[in-house]
Amino acid sequence: MTKSPKFAFIKARWHAEIVDQALVGFENRMAELGLDTPVDVFDVPGAFEMPLLAQKLAQTGTYTAIAAAALVVDGGIYRHDFVAQAVVSGLMDVGINTGVPILSVSLTPHHFQPTSEHNAFFAEHFVMKGREAADAAAQVARLYQGLAGATKSAA
Repeated sequence: MTKSPKFAFIKARWHAEIVDQALVGFENRMAELGLDTPVDVFDVPGAFEMPLLAQKLAQTGTYTAIAAAALVVDGGIYRHDFVAQAVVSGLMDVGINTGVPILSVSLTPHHFQPTSEHNAFFAEHFVMKGREAADAAAQVARLYQGLAGATKSAA
């Protein structure tokens, strides 16, 4: 019997009103795909904390895939491109080291100002990115179920 897929969704709290929209897109798309599957949601202070939590979640063996969402912007104090690179590399390392796919919904816009126009644009964009992550999660679940079935029939 094949295990039902289960997903985790990590959200950074910086720019939470925007980042939270990725989860909205993810859950809506899962429903559209007919996947009535649990999505456990975890909040972390910022993007930098996502890889470690993703690793701890992946090591439980509970999740088919883990999505991680953050908006990393140039705050003028630190180099956001270095932070973004560290986060994405950390998430990729988690996937490689644990065998659990980590889906990045982390955006690093070149120009972001906390105006109503930018907030609306990026909130809408995060809905779309969340939907894309749901499509990837569903595809990964089907792929891994197929691999599990192939392994059992080969045995």
